[in-house]
Amino acid sequence: MTDLFDLTGKVALVTGGSRGLGYRMVKAFAEKGADVFITSRKIETCEKVAAEVRTLGRRAVACACNIANWAELDEMVEAAYAAFGKIDILVNNAGSSPLAPSSLETSEQLFDRIVSLNFKGPFRLMSLVGSRMAAGEGGSIINISSAGALRPRPQIAPYAGAKAALNAITEAFAFEYGPKVRVNAISPGRFLTDVSKAWSEEHKLNRTAALQRSGRPEEIVTAALYLASPRSSFTTGSVVRVDGGIA
Repeated sequence: MTDLFDLTGKVALVTGGSRGLGYRMVKAFAEKGADVFITSRKIETCEKVAAEVRTLGRRAVACACNIANWAELDEMVEAAYAAFGKIDILVNNAGSSPLAPSSLETSEQLFDRIVSLNFKGPFRLMSLVGSRMAAGEGGSIINISSAGALRPRPQIAPYAGAKAALNAITEAFAFEYGPKVRVNAISPGRFLTDVSKAWSEEHKLNRTAALQRSGRPEEIVTAALYLASPRSSFTTGSVVRVDGGIA
């Protein structure tokens, strides 16, 4: 049977690719034949994942980058094109969702940090890579949003707002860089990644979801492969929920 999600010859750039859902996507892309450019703030963890990718017979490059810093993004994109000559798949996965004690007590510094990482950075990265994709052979951009954008709560208001904005520009970029570039978002619910270690057991159980549980990290893979591959050739500007049925 033909591999539905064959990515042979493709190059993927994944932000926040050294752990959690990003790590799972990096490994899945490599297993399907893609070479991978892996970036996060810590070069050591990126190098470790790159070494794992190379054991699969794929090329991998690690790069430290603060996604919230536009100057660093410019340098990182140039490094990726220098290493591989192209980017076929961009995954804006890096993000952070610190809790705020209240809206009144949310500092300007915290607000700016959340918005810069979850919205400003992905905006710039999409513009840098998407414009090159559109001028070249096309490609697929996948933004990792959050169920918080659809079900916002007071403790995560800046994060929810930033992810809602990410959903909005997903559609905007789909129109700007179409028809050669497809731009979609995945909206994950609760997943049992490293972040979940700080959750209460009750929160992990996620009883209010339709599936009454949190997701396993590997359960993000199929949605990511679908959007990265030509199998999603008529899907763009979409937000795909992978959240177990949030309430």
